[in-house]
Amino acid sequence: MQAFGDSLPFDQRLWREDIAATAAHARALERAGILTPEERAAIEEALASAAAAFEAGTFEFDGADEDIHSAVERYLTDRLGDAGAKIHAGRSRNDLVAADFRLWLKAATLRIASGIRDLLAALAGQAETHRDALAPGYTHLQRAQPILFAHHLLAHAFPLARDFDRMLAAHRAADVSPLGAAAFAGTSLPLDPVATAADLGFARVFDNAADAVSDRDFALEFLAAGAILGVHLSRLGEEIVLWTTSEFGFAVLDDAYAQGSSIMPQKKNPDAAELLRAKAPRLAAHLVALHGVLHGLPLTYNKDLQEDKEHLFDAVDTLDLCLDAARGMLEGITFRRSRMAAAAADEFLAATDVADLLVRRGVPFRESHGVVAGLVRRALEEGVTLSELPPEALAEHSEVLDDEFYALLTEGAWLESKVSEGGTALERVREQLAEARRTLEAPAA
Repeated sequence: MQAFGDSLPFDQRLWREDIAATAAHARALERAGILTPEERAAIEEALASAAAAFEAGTFEFDGADEDIHSAVERYLTDRLGDAGAKIHAGRSRNDLVAADFRLWLKAATLRIASGIRDLLAALAGQAETHRDALAPGYTHLQRAQPILFAHHLLAHAFPLARDFDRMLAAHRAADVSPLGAAAFAGTSLPLDPVATAADLGFARVFDNAADAVSDRDFALEFLAAGAILGVHLSRLGEEIVLWTTSEFGFAVLDDAYAQGSSIMPQKKNPDAAELLRAKAPRLAAHLVALHGVLHGLPLTYNKDLQEDKEHLFDAVDTLDLCLDAARGMLEGITFRRSRMAAAAADEFLAATDVADLLVRRGVPFRESHGVVAGLVRRALEEGVTLSELPPEALAEHSEVLDDEFYALLTEGAWLESKVSEGGTALERVREQLAEARRTLEAPAA
């Protein structure tokens, strides 16, 4: 039963937060007249000694320590006797566990938000470098319309900007102190939860003691934000995998972010990008698992809640690694502009723009769609490009087509026509880059 119920193997990483929360509670007990100044000072001195031992890896756990909270309290009692035994007055492991967990997640969300911003900066930097590079845009993984490559890179950047906002929202959700809620009903001791919250750097304090110890919404909000971020990273990873194939040939990875084959010496495998794909379902699974733990739980505290931490710990560790890898790949990748430009030079990619030309001349879109489809079919049958079709061929398909058709097919002309909001015209891409830069300048909390 002890092996089944112990959480020490994984929750000992909360030692910093437990020591900080215990020191804040000691100061609260002193303010309430339950600890003398000397007792409070002795407790803080012993906590500092415990922190040094944890930092050095020399803290000695006892066989009876079932979690980090009992280990720290036992350490105080062993050294201080009655003074150490007083530390648990007016608190429960229920509110202490929640306080430690929230403190840990507050720091983690800010660190991940910083990692998102670093990746966003790498994407924006590549977009700035390649803002005039041509590339094909895709739907259904088929070449669809030509774009500026910066436009495509920024299509990955803006989801990251939303991820940044979601991570800060998860930080705000965690920034509520549960200390003072005790087991779930509060305490008869004259403690001041507001002062303790301020002491620990929490923005606010709980409203209801039962909710304070049973709430794990903040953990769900983080895991939801992390799962969405994982999806965005996986999509970026998949595109890097595609771009670095011989078939696409749009990019070459730095050797630091690729692996050789164990048997084929010519191979350069995009392992880091592939792992970005594989980590996304892992993150989503943590979200689903915690939903499963929490659904149907009666109030207030239940041992089930011990199952929250490993999901959060692994999700944070996974995101830290993923963001580091993605940023490193983006900073070191080499894009082959000529290869992308050649793929974007296919005049058939301008078919939609020819249809828009007909629309501007009063032809209903469905009719113009059919006209252009006929021109494409004819060009394919004759083995020519659209611009190589003679004027009489145009006249057979539509009486409103003239020399503007050929001008439209001039390299880059159709691309610069995309002047609508968020489009791929250069001026619009410059606006998008400026907006991405504003996200990078936003405060991190």
